[in-house]
Amino acid sequence: MNSIKKSYLFAGIAVFFWSTVATAFKLALREYDFIQLIFYASLVTFFILFAFLLIQKKTHLLFQQSRKEILFSMFLGALNPLFYYLILFKAYSLLPAQVAQPINMVWAILLALFSVPLLGQKIGWKSFIALFVSFIGVIFISSQGGISGFNNTNLTGVTLALGSSVIWALYWIFNVRDKRDQIVKLFMNFCFGTIYLLIAVILFSDFKLQIGTAFYSVVYIGFFEAGITYILWMKAMELSTNNAKIGNLVFLAPFVSLVFIHFILNETIYITTFIGLIFIVTGIFIQQLDKKS
Repeated sequence: MNSIKKSYLFAGIAVFFWSTVATAFKLALREYDFIQLIFYASLVTFFILFAFLLIQKKTHLLFQQSRKEILFSMFLGALNPLFYYLILFKAYSLLPAQVAQPINMVWAILLALFSVPLLGQKIGWKSFIALFVSFIGVIFISSQGGISGFNNTNLTGVTLALGSSVIWALYWIFNVRDKRDQIVKLFMNFCFGTIYLLIAVILFSDFKLQIGTAFYSVVYIGFFEAGITYILWMKAMELSTNNAKIGNLVFLAPFVSLVFIHFILNETIYITTFIGLIFIVTGIFIQQLDKKS
């Protein structure tokens, strides 16, 4: 198998796992509150990343970091996993999975917009059209089947889902400035983020741990939301000769995710969810056509 085929294989596996995590989020939230969920999931991810550092013999790089880099990890760890996942999982606790997951996707367009003031990049008018198209999608998804569905939509949940997109976009912009090894900086982010979350559990929740479906869902999230899946994705981008084509595979995730949401969570998938999702993905494609971004 050549490198191009391997890149698509790794990317395909990553997209498949990302398609399943929205369902896992909801299953875990049936027994754990959103603070417990992200703490336990981050703890699992922390150990997975440390295991990869050992396997790849990169632990020595941990001791070659400057004070500035460590402080930067403390900041990034606050963005992700602390604030990003706390806000995202709270949104999932307030919204159906088919609503929270697609809305979170607008981060791809926000990433381009925030790159202007923070990275000095230029964007054209297509990016603004893309944002408008995607937000039409958000409105469709929030309607949950029709105009009357707005009465059942938790506006706080929608606001939080959009807010998580802002934080995720900012996180990746700041990551561009960090030139350390990918796994090292991800490990450091989760190291500090897990410490922050430990404090959050002590102050605002408790250490509930019961073996069952929710527990296995938490472990699954730790493995396949930001742990192994992230490493698979980095490997796919490394082997690919066209990162844009590989990146487009991510847009399949929310559509595949609806299958799991329907059959495992038994959510009735509204036609407006499909329409809204098409608008959001169309907006992201329009943004990619912007040659200035």
